[in-house]
Amino acid sequence: MSGHSKWANIKNKKAKTDSQKAVVFQKYSRELIVAARLGGADPAGNFRLRTAIEKAKAAGLPNDNIKRAIDKGAGAGAADNYEELTYEGYAAGGVAVVLEAMTDNRNRTAGDVRSIFTKFNGNLGETNCVSWMFDRKGSIEFENTVDFDKLFEAAINLDADDVTEEEDCYKVLTSVENFQSVVEGLEAEGFKSTTAELTRIPQNTIEITDVKTATSVMRLIERLEELDDVQNVYANCDIPDEIADQVEV
Repeated sequence: MSGHSKWANIKNKKAKTDSQKAVVFQKYSRELIVAARLGGADPAGNFRLRTAIEKAKAAGLPNDNIKRAIDKGAGAGAADNYEELTYEGYAAGGVAVVLEAMTDNRNRTAGDVRSIFTKFNGNLGETNCVSWMFDRKGSIEFENTVDFDKLFEAAINLDADDVTEEEDCYKVLTSVENFQSVVEGLEAEGFKSTTAELTRIPQNTIEITDVKTATSVMRLIERLEELDDVQNVYANCDIPDEIADQVEV
């Protein structure tokens, strides 16, 4: 768990810069298109779309862009035929990496992903080669100004798996099956989340203690995240701050 949080903290340090990149807006637009295509354009009846809209707004995606993406996915325009794919492999130091992609050209995406793994001393693997090392969970974050005891009680009563106190927030973890009911149940109790998403949490982490390996791992993940087709990247690395601070990605 600490490794997951550590990597999340590393990514959060650059999130403000990344949110200004067109590629990040494109990722949110794709999620909106697919969510609307699969469940319809009404967020009240489409939980995936509702969470996609909230994430897109938090990242600064303009309302007009959000509306266009939803309309496109719902059939008002010529929607791209995106398919959802998962790729897995190893980074330097034996770090397991799982990435989720949305693409309209799987051959292009596979080639781009393989090239990045190779360039940064990693290996793209077969399906399920490392995904079993990660647990699929719902992750719901709240500002640490809320009453933790009341949040904990409400979450557990809704069958959440755990409630943890992170550096700058409280986090509720759920099963995939209970994710929507916990989000909506906590909202009904007056708890407004800052983020709510499905994620992959490593069962165990690998601590990286040398700058060379950390550089290869962080550059690989950074380049994967920069690909237009890649939505999310997960890794089971634990990189201490003093090592991460020496890496130029």
